[in-house]
Amino acid sequence: MADPSSYRPKPGQIPDSPGVYKFRDDHRRVIYVGKAKNLRQRLANYFQDLAGLHPRTRTMVTTAASVEWTVVSTEVEALQLEYTWIKEFDPRFNVKYRDDKSYPYLAVTLNEEFPRVQVMRGAKKKGVRYFGPYGHAWAIRETVDLMLRVFPVRTCSAGVFKNAERTGRPCLLGYIGKCSAPCVGRVTPDEHRDLAEDFCDFMAGRTGTYIRRLEKDMTQAAEDMEYERAARLRDDAGALKRAMEKSAVVLADATDADLIAVAEDELEAAVQIFHVRGGRVRGQRGWVTDKVEAVDTAGLVEHALQQLYGEESGDSVPKEVLVPALPDDPDAVSQWLADRRGSLVSLRIPQRGDKKDLMGTVQRNAQQALGLHKTKRASDLTTRSRALEEIAEALGLDTAPLRVECFDISHLQGDDVVASMVVFEDGLARKSEYRRFQIKGFEGQDDVRSMHEVIGRRFKRYLQETERTGEWEETPAPTGPVPAPGEAAPAPGGAAPAPGDESHAPGEAAPAPAEAVPMRGEPAAGGGTSPAGPSAREEPREDDGRPKRFAYPPQLVVVDGGQPQVAAAKRALDELGIDDIAVCGLAKRLEEVWLPDDDDPVVLPRSSEGLYLLQRIRDEAHRFAITYQRAKRAKRIRASPLDDVSGLGETRKQALIKHFGSVKKLRQATIDEICEVPGIGRRTAESVAAAFATAAPAAPAVNTATGEIIEEDDGGSTT
Repeated sequence: MADPSSYRPKPGQIPDSPGVYKFRDDHRRVIYVGKAKNLRQRLANYFQDLAGLHPRTRTMVTTAASVEWTVVSTEVEALQLEYTWIKEFDPRFNVKYRDDKSYPYLAVTLNEEFPRVQVMRGAKKKGVRYFGPYGHAWAIRETVDLMLRVFPVRTCSAGVFKNAERTGRPCLLGYIGKCSAPCVGRVTPDEHRDLAEDFCDFMAGRTGTYIRRLEKDMTQAAEDMEYERAARLRDDAGALKRAMEKSAVVLADATDADLIAVAEDELEAAVQIFHVRGGRVRGQRGWVTDKVEAVDTAGLVEHALQQLYGEESGDSVPKEVLVPALPDDPDAVSQWLADRRGSLVSLRIPQRGDKKDLMGTVQRNAQQALGLHKTKRASDLTTRSRALEEIAEALGLDTAPLRVECFDISHLQGDDVVASMVVFEDGLARKSEYRRFQIKGFEGQDDVRSMHEVIGRRFKRYLQETERTGEWEETPAPTGPVPAPGEAAPAPGGAAPAPGDESHAPGEAAPAPAEAVPMRGEPAAGGGTSPAGPSAREEPREDDGRPKRFAYPPQLVVVDGGQPQVAAAKRALDELGIDDIAVCGLAKRLEEVWLPDDDDPVVLPRSSEGLYLLQRIRDEAHRFAITYQRAKRAKRIRASPLDDVSGLGETRKQALIKHFGSVKKLRQATIDEICEVPGIGRRTAESVAAAFATAAPAAPAVNTATGEIIEEDDGGSTT
């Protein structure tokens, strides 16, 4: 436990201007980020008598080993920089909301030639119009099914669309009138885009125009005695009305607003958000957080606003945001929201009428969400604690293994040999810490040797990180302001990663690399910089506070395998002089737990929570490894001589294949013929021809049913 006085800045060193500050621990990791109108006054609050501090604040300042700050021009810039740093460094003492589910959105891909309506989850993409979020995907599909009668927009995947183009026959929706079938040319791209934009307008709340137009057309058709058309228009109007009924009218003045409510206790808080568009509730979502810092309702609201709108812009930020308590600086937050929207945003507390009543409904949802979360978590915590205790007892560990790493080897008959490392902390998967390895020390199939190589590489990096960070060196932590942008000079250092190391899984959060690269000055929003001070010096980037690749050791290493794999892992640790990390293996056949130097396995009861946790960790390592191995194999199978041509991107590769019809015809083409392809110059054509000349011919394809060799000719494939 550090004494805050040991790193307290000198009197007069801290400026009295707006800025953002961050506390670091003795490993230089950022553990807390905050902002202040007056940095001197705010930081002075952290260095008072420990007995007068809130327990969470006291824990933070005694964990920290240094404090740094960056000066900015305005409070709005401080708000933006605080959000950026919290997202970048993921500080352990900052409030971080955990979304209690992955909410589905109704998305319209306006960035495509023929926009598509579909259900989407995850990160938002540029050029896609989103509506929601919705509580359930089936609610989106029901709404879309009703609206396709009136707005027959494409809903099929790219593969189905291309197949329909090739065959000249639309899918079933095209035959029953729920798709305008742009794939076969029934409508032009412009006509289809107009349909998609009308769909978006209706979803955005401009509903009355379309219903009135349908009713007018229906009346006219009836007067003209076109009764079948009038009946169809009547049904279309009814479908739109039913779609509207699925989102109840809650605000009569067609308000566009987000309502945010907070329910909290001493340890946790739940946030609920209702998205109201056109006076109707269009979506709902909720977050839960641990109150790891001393924060009141206003602070929770400010953090929720940062997370909710930090990545949004334009109409995604509503005209009005209703909250239970205003942030400490409501003007700065309102200006930040207005900057993101591009126009004025009203941030206020509802006082009366329908909006106050709706806020009460949102508040009740937040209370229920918090109660449900606490019930689930109490059960889950008890189960996980019991599982870790059972593992510790079975393996003879002094304490429960709070961090467990599991390794698995995957290959296909000795080809594309890879390994995975998954991490579980406190019984939960920590996907940002997952790692992948390519086995390059040898070729062929040898799981034991592969395991030895992977364990050795992982813990060599751990030793390098501990040496680099000076974990066992008595060096004082630097204190003072962050160097302004441009003041930090490049500082070489650090070891390169082991060959074949992969940082993380596709689609999962990417931790910062551990390699030493020149440090960049910390950003100061709006051009504001920190004053020069004692710490304006060269620092390697690995000390920038971001999570490191292999810096944190586990209490337990689990390998997927039996006695040979466990012995290999233990031998790798012994060779590195590491003797404080336990090792075990979980064999698949009988689910036996093997320990080093033991001739007999440890057999856990089938009903054991400890065995169940080990199985989950082992299965996750297997899933992660086989996913990577299959991706590598698929990439190798799809490899083409064109991949080796420098400067030839995917677009020009496709142009070449499309022009010649097949790789075989392209291989037989002359340089002059290749030059005829748009975008291909003579130098590129020569490179393409040279690549095919040096490449080994591809192995013939074989029909697995008959054993016959399939040979490709000019017309396609024949046997």
